[in-house]
Amino acid sequence: MNKYELAVVISAKLEDDARAEVLEKVKALVERFGGAITEVDEWGKRRLAYEIQKMKEAYYYFVRFESDAAAPGEIEQRIRIMDGVIRYLCVKQEA
Repeated sequence: MNKYELAVVISAKLEDDARAEVLEKVKALVERFGGAITEVDEWGKRRLAYEIQKMKEAYYYFVRFESDAAAPGEIEQRIRIMDGVIRYLCVKQEA
């Protein structure tokens, strides 16, 4: 099992419950592809480095999980088309 960190940037235009729903969908995706979530770090609303879709701010979340090597590709494929997620990045953590 490898350790991964998934950074997810969620639109600030969403209401609190809609944003929580998007995060739950992301966590469900990780678990669906055999990942075991170890930690979810919420950074809250932050200013973006540059404007994305006419937004200057967004909510940042970091989901740390353990899974086999095939899972991150599958997870990224599904997150790419998810409404509410404006950016994402999954990286393998060093042991």
